[in-house]
Amino acid sequence: MEAIYTYKDVPQTRFTLAGQSYPEPSAYDMLILDQVVRYVGDEVAIVVAVDERTALKAMPLIKVKYEVYEPVLDMHTAIDHPSIIHAEDDFHYNFPVGGDPKRNIACSYSHVVGDLEAELAKCDYVVEESYFDQATLQSAMETFRTFATIDQFNRLVITSSTQVPFHIRRHVAHALGLSAAQIRVIKPRIGGGFGSKQTGCTEMFPAFVTWKLKNHPISYTIVTKRITVPLADMQGIGKFV
Repeated sequence: MEAIYTYKDVPQTRFTLAGQSYPEPSAYDMLILDQVVRYVGDEVAIVVAVDERTALKAMPLIKVKYEVYEPVLDMHTAIDHPSIIHAEDDFHYNFPVGGDPKRNIACSYSHVVGDLEAELAKCDYVVEESYFDQATLQSAMETFRTFATIDQFNRLVITSSTQVPFHIRRHVAHALGLSAAQIRVIKPRIGGGFGSKQTGCTEMFPAFVTWKLKNHPISYTIVTKRITVPLADMQGIGKFV
């Protein structure tokens, strides 16, 4: 074993992993490791080992105590629910997007064109219905993986299966308190992504550990059978028509 890190060991600067140009509309709501875990698959520790076998032997020995909150399971009950998803004070946006974290509202938007009620009043029949589609997940042949090392110029070099190398450089620099000039991101030709790699997936952990340990190149891969757990999917959407 080389190291085990928890939320106490990582920088406390919140960031976003969204593959969007700066200033991103997405909230800065993430930490490398957080004291609060919100979803199945949220990481509670980084285990650094010389090989996979050693890491797998060490992981069951880590004991974690949880204070369990009442779950929030759908978007309708989430609004004004007593379990606040992001109650922390350092949660922030780059500019207003209609979000209200204390009410579990990530963002909101309203745009009205014409007089809807007047037009409906002219109709012989008015049909109202709610529709919901299911969450979907892209399925590329290539896994999500990152390799990080330090080069001869003391730069953090990140080689990753990503679709957004420049966004990754900006996110990692912000999270680790580095300048963009201290980071180089290499994006080889990827084996499929379909938008799933248009966000930060596997870069932050190896970047943090490599910069922390300096002389230890770090590799991190999410195996295919666990790909649905830690990654952002295309969320289901409810529509009222």
